[in-house]
Amino acid sequence: MRMKKYNYYHYNKNLRAYARKLRNDSTKAEIKIWSALLSAKQMMGYSFLRQRPIGNYIVDFFCKELMLVIEVDGLTHHWEETYEKDLRKEDYLRSLGYSILRFDDCEVINHIEQVSDCIQNFIFDYLETHPPSPLDKGEI
Repeated sequence: MRMKKYNYYHYNKNLRAYARKLRNDSTKAEIKIWSALLSAKQMMGYSFLRQRPIGNYIVDFFCKELMLVIEVDGLTHHWEETYEKDLRKEDYLRSLGYSILRFDDCEVINHIEQVSDCIQNFIFDYLETHPPSPLDKGEI
């Protein structure tokens, strides 16, 4: 008997086409963080996904294993209306158990090393507070 897998990551398949469009129309900063840090398990061996639908939102980058969302914000995110939408999005994501790291386009373009350090520090902190269980290591 085949059991239906529960969707732990709140994937919204109704936003799949829009997420694909966003992946194809990535900003310069999104392309840089993806190619320099997050693609092909470059970030300490963790797998990240781009433009992932979660609930009624699409997040820029997502790591299932770390329950981590990374957002890269352009100039419009400083506008009051967009800022308030971002706060609602963050509240929703946190209510589901996700952590969020946010970077400006400028930070990513001009200071990618500091962005990398910040993500690595998050991972080190996460590993300290979420040690792997013996089952994760294949032990019994």
